[in-house]
Amino acid sequence: MTVAAEQGRVSREPSFEVTLTGDVEPGGTLLVGMAGVGVAGLTATDYLVSHVESAQSGYVKTQHLADITPFTEGEPRHPIRLYSATDFDITVLISEVFLPAWSADLLTDALVDWIDTQEFEEITILYGAPFPHSEEEHLVFHVATGAYRARHFAGGDTAIEPLAGGFFDGVISELMVRSIDGDVPPTGALITPTHLPGPDFDAALRLLDSLEPLYGLRVDEAELRKRAAEMEQYYEELAQRLQTLQEGPSHEGQEYPGDRMYM
Repeated sequence: MTVAAEQGRVSREPSFEVTLTGDVEPGGTLLVGMAGVGVAGLTATDYLVSHVESAQSGYVKTQHLADITPFTEGEPRHPIRLYSATDFDITVLISEVFLPAWSADLLTDALVDWIDTQEFEEITILYGAPFPHSEEEHLVFHVATGAYRARHFAGGDTAIEPLAGGFFDGVISELMVRSIDGDVPPTGALITPTHLPGPDFDAALRLLDSLEPLYGLRVDEAELRKRAAEMEQYYEELAQRLQTLQEGPSHEGQEYPGDRMYM
């Protein structure tokens, strides 16, 4: 391999850079919603910034990484964005792209460099996970570093119980470990079980509700509740359709039109 080729390979290493396009007030809380199974955290944070007074204040520029470009009403947007809430001391980080685990350290490095300049008091992560659970466990749990627990959960002021066990990976894992080491502010994750394949709007609603006892933050959830009801109806109709097909007479060898409505 030539030296030029080796240098070309090094230059293609993925990189992340936080770029500010508006004002971000120093201090306060950094609220994080990342794309994941069920996209509950992403759905909750995206709905939040759409239903409170907020403005996009920046984005994370990526290079040499497989990416997506989401768009709405014909307008594209960066997949990793920052918003500042007008009436709450909260900055929101939203990532619509599923990042490979090996890139988490690189993105977290960029975030930590920026977090140091903003002097945030704490980091709160909204996270949905598809762990086994019963109907009675459709709740929000927490995993948090000591200083975060002391601030929000020590006095029993909230009903958000600790999650018994498990592990994180990706950016959430990096933020948690760096908070343990004191490299980033006290960090806590609010976690709720999600259902496949998603999006799980009920889980997103639970995460939104969990923000009220912590920050007094409440939004009009009517639109999201409507979407949750429509999704539930869709899956009920799908289940009934599949049951009808299974219970019906056998038509082996008969040709059917390619109805993919429910796929």
